[in-house]
Amino acid sequence: MSKHITHWIGGAPVATAGTAPRRGDIFDPATGKVSGQVDFAGIAEVDQAVSAAVEAFATWRHTSVARRAQVLFAFRELLNTRKDELAAIIVSEHGKVHSDALGEIARGLEVVEYACGIPQLLKGGFTEQASTGVDVYSIRQPLGVVSVISPFNFPAMVPMWFFPIAIAAGNTVVVKPSEKDPSAANFLAELWKEAGLPDGVFNVVHGDKTAVDRLLEHPDVKSVSFVGSTPIARYVYETGTRYGKRVQALGGAKNHMLVLPDADLDLAADAAVNAGFGAAGERCMAVSVLVAVDPIGDELVEKIKQRMATLKVGPGCNGDSDMGPLVTGQHRDKVASYLESGLADGAELAVDGRTHPVAEADAHGGSTADGFWLGPTLFDHVKPGMSVYSDEIFGPVLSVVRVTSYEEGLELINANPYGNGTAIFTNDGGAARKFQNEVEVGMIGINVPIPVPVAYYSFGGWKASLFGDTHAYGADGVHFFTRGKAVTQRWLDPSHGGINLGFPTNS
Repeated sequence: MSKHITHWIGGAPVATAGTAPRRGDIFDPATGKVSGQVDFAGIAEVDQAVSAAVEAFATWRHTSVARRAQVLFAFRELLNTRKDELAAIIVSEHGKVHSDALGEIARGLEVVEYACGIPQLLKGGFTEQASTGVDVYSIRQPLGVVSVISPFNFPAMVPMWFFPIAIAAGNTVVVKPSEKDPSAANFLAELWKEAGLPDGVFNVVHGDKTAVDRLLEHPDVKSVSFVGSTPIARYVYETGTRYGKRVQALGGAKNHMLVLPDADLDLAADAAVNAGFGAAGERCMAVSVLVAVDPIGDELVEKIKQRMATLKVGPGCNGDSDMGPLVTGQHRDKVASYLESGLADGAELAVDGRTHPVAEADAHGGSTADGFWLGPTLFDHVKPGMSVYSDEIFGPVLSVVRVTSYEEGLELINANPYGNGTAIFTNDGGAARKFQNEVEVGMIGINVPIPVPVAYYSFGGWKASLFGDTHAYGADGVHFFTRGKAVTQRWLDPSHGGINLGFPTNS
């Protein structure tokens, strides 16, 4: 055990030196060994972070949008330069393979780049001579202190869905990352400081429900952005709104991939494996249910099984690993329990991930014998009502449901309580267009298995996958982190500003 992670408040780590009264272990999922400890915040630490953010807001909100954009550009360059360092941190604490960690950083960088355009994004409207001598215009202003509560599965990308736009819009931020992989948030805090962000604009508190509840209740916190399971998302939404906050709470998912008989089955099989088992299935946008419209079911399942057999499961630091471990031993055991419940419910266990071989670390990693491993798993002939179908397993378990028609598949998807993401695989443009209009899901992929929108659109689902009416990033993100004002003005006479022959500049 070598590292100690503590809170980042007011531009520096809090000097607890391991004396915090409550701490949690940090694990290396590939070995199952404890690699460090993280301090857990109490009410006092959360209040300290919020106070630092309140103090910083007084000046940051008045900083010109040109200057804010400069800081965003500097942060973007630093993060791009040091992305391999951050990816290595994510691999060591989450367990995902290095290429996947780089991928999440790249998607987070897209939102940073979008936020660099904040001068354009905050432009209001103007109507001259709305009445005689009267002009009307609109402006958007920051909220104040905003909070971000993020999950373990994307310790860099998910926070970056929110804080770049929040900071660019003039807010100050308190981030509460998952205690399972806390180091990425502190690394990002260090980059912000190096980029020139004033102390107190970006703060990090670590911990558990105590920290979450204090952020939800604190009178100086104006908004909450959350990503996690549906029960916790509902709790965050209900609690935060009860205390008068804006809340966007993104919950769980059970994402279906509908494959029509005319689809390219090799493309569909590749997509199902990529989307089902990438990041060990620990993605809210992972495909967890494949809906095969017969007569293609047998052929498609066979193609998927062939591809699963070639997957290399091993430590994320190995250059050739396709899939790493699950994040904790407790979560691995929970996911593995679904293999028994699926069999008990009558599903066919076509591929048992418990028997998949696991590679040793190439170097410096230690033995994988005690790591949190479960290989890719495939259930066939799954029926609605089975636990492997109804529950968000959040692991490398793919279920195949057989249907007889497009209409039956659509009805199945629309009946599901979740509505995060879905995909259709077909070569029929009419069927694809019909599907995108009829399916009751927030994000749609057409021959794209994981339809996460690019940064200038917005991310978010329907039904039990989203609480609140504002999605993450894009135009919705700018709207969420700002408040609108309409100004009506009349001036009796124009004023003369004097003579200045210098070239006009921003300051």
